[in-house]
Amino acid sequence: MRVYLDNNATTIVDPKVKEKMDPFFCQMYGNPNSLHQFGSETHPALSRAMDQLYKGINAQDEDDVIVTSCATESNNWVLKGVYFDLIKDGKKDHIITSSVEHPSVLATCRFLESIGVRITYLPVNSKGVIEIEDLKNAIDDKTALVSIMWANNETGMLFPVKEISEVCKEKGVLFHSDAVQAIGKVKVDAKDTEVDFLSFSAHKFHGPKGVGGLYIKNSEPLSPLLNGGEHMGGRRSGTLNVPGIVGMGEAMELADSYLDYEYKEVKRLRDKLEDAILKIPDTFVVGTKDERVPNTILVSIKGVEGEGMLWDLNRYGIAASTGSACASEDLESNPVMEAIGAEADLAHTALRLSLSRFTTEEEIDYAIEHINRAVKRLRAISSTYSYAPKNHKNGL
Repeated sequence: MRVYLDNNATTIVDPKVKEKMDPFFCQMYGNPNSLHQFGSETHPALSRAMDQLYKGINAQDEDDVIVTSCATESNNWVLKGVYFDLIKDGKKDHIITSSVEHPSVLATCRFLESIGVRITYLPVNSKGVIEIEDLKNAIDDKTALVSIMWANNETGMLFPVKEISEVCKEKGVLFHSDAVQAIGKVKVDAKDTEVDFLSFSAHKFHGPKGVGGLYIKNSEPLSPLLNGGEHMGGRRSGTLNVPGIVGMGEAMELADSYLDYEYKEVKRLRDKLEDAILKIPDTFVVGTKDERVPNTILVSIKGVEGEGMLWDLNRYGIAASTGSACASEDLESNPVMEAIGAEADLAHTALRLSLSRFTTEEEIDYAIEHINRAVKRLRAISSTYSYAPKNHKNGL
């Protein structure tokens, strides 16, 4: 059996999405910007897809939803656009983010830091989220932007985005949220949250790879990342990826329609898997079940290196992921585990398991059986682990 439990990395394209995309590869393949029929016949499908995107995140007519290649591009665009609009000429000089953001945010912040931008990396608490008071204390009159993710890609922990947006609005600071790991798992409502910028990527919610989006509230001015033609109203140049946009729109609509299923059935399977893992002595899960998106578990298994666990699970056909890595003879710790203050002997044992609406009960039963088998084998050969009974609760 093959069991895919790495859905926070990417997801299967829903067959319904593929069906919608297929005609735009070899039949209606014209450039939408062309004046002839080959181009114009793509317009109804593109218009429908954009409507689906607007509805999916509750964007309004006065807002912009711009199609990009992925959330990495969207994140770069917001951070670098704000630099050119508010920081380069000295109006502002400060950006705030968290210490556990996706690399596309952290690496961009480090780049901006290298050219003189002040960056504050907010710490996270033991649950892996920022404290609102820390944010309030970090904002000053030179702060241009706060960029905090909606849900963490490793822990699945949900950040208090509504509270963050309220603080930013009160302080007159722009707020950007990377919502890649939230869409399709929890309701993402741009209007209710009052976020200024919101990034997403289709392949995280059963759409195609290579297409994503950026929501811009009230069509807020933002210097383009890509210059060229007048595509996307002149905000993002490049020939439109018609099948990708059509697929992303359909995937967004389906994701919204499956939210109840995510909250009930996907969460039930996630909880079943989590409860079974926590029966293994000396195992720890970051955050309680209701504080996370319904599909994600980040577990540390004492005495079992994350990479070793991956190898064993892969032998049984189970796909998972870990933040640990072996580089020569040095074992690198999971940076998120370090950020939440996990003990040294746990920081390199993290294993992420992420489900989807396509995950079945049979697959979870199979995963439980072979996770137990892998832990038993790896602990038996471990030179560092010895079992001492303790009364551990869920969480670190």
